[in-house]
Amino acid sequence: MGRLERTGKAGAANPLAFVISEQDRQTLLMVDEALRTGRVRLAFQPVVLGADPQRVAFYEGLLRVLDVGGRVIPARDFIGAVEMQETGRLLDCAALEIGLATLARHPDVRIAVNMSARSIGYPRWQRTLTRGVQQSPTIAERLILEITESSAVLVPEIVAAFMDDLQRTGITFALDDFGAGYTAFRYFKDFFFDILKIDGQFIRNIHHDPDNQALTRALLSIARQFEMFTVAEAVETAEEAAFLQSIGVDCLQGYLFGAPSLRPAFMPDQPRKRA
Repeated sequence: MGRLERTGKAGAANPLAFVISEQDRQTLLMVDEALRTGRVRLAFQPVVLGADPQRVAFYEGLLRVLDVGGRVIPARDFIGAVEMQETGRLLDCAALEIGLATLARHPDVRIAVNMSARSIGYPRWQRTLTRGVQQSPTIAERLILEITESSAVLVPEIVAAFMDDLQRTGITFALDDFGAGYTAFRYFKDFFFDILKIDGQFIRNIHHDPDNQALTRALLSIARQFEMFTVAEAVETAEEAAFLQSIGVDCLQGYLFGAPSLRPAFMPDQPRKRA
């Protein structure tokens, strides 16, 4: 009985907790090494206009880490383990640095870079931004910073002040994965996001799913009330795209229009690679 009680308590005796903890530790080590050796990339996915899907409105730069063999590791495989660590802040710095350098090399492109609200006030991130926008007078107005809904509500007052300061420089802000978290709608009066990205869970099979249709219409109504440009994420079929166009979604993003690529269309001088 005593043995059962000891192993039933939370702690090292729990084999599942040990496995998860060890996996997180190994993930942190892998990402830290990738940052030290420069094995961090952005894979760019097009976001197209709903009214004319042949035209790209901007590209989202999605963070990728390469393992020692050069294999691409998507952010979903490591972000949970690093989000609350300083490693997460360093990843945000690396993503921003790559995004700003890309904007400097390609003056006709707009790029969205993801960041966590936890990186607000992180000195290295701020220095990276300041240096980057000084490379060209058009970079700030072509930079979009995406903050996830779940991250934004952690420190809403800080996020609102941060956005207000940077929007004055021309930088655009997008609320990412809207609907996936727990945003209190009252914050919309303070946030003033420029772009609202509707989470893909509401987009899948929307042409056949009355619930997703109602929810997406409601989210679209909220965006219009607060004068936000809308993007539907995870669009994978022509039928989904057609329905979204019919209800007036401004932009569409998903594999139907292009996979994330380390060599996107605006880099025509090199062969494209998906990631």
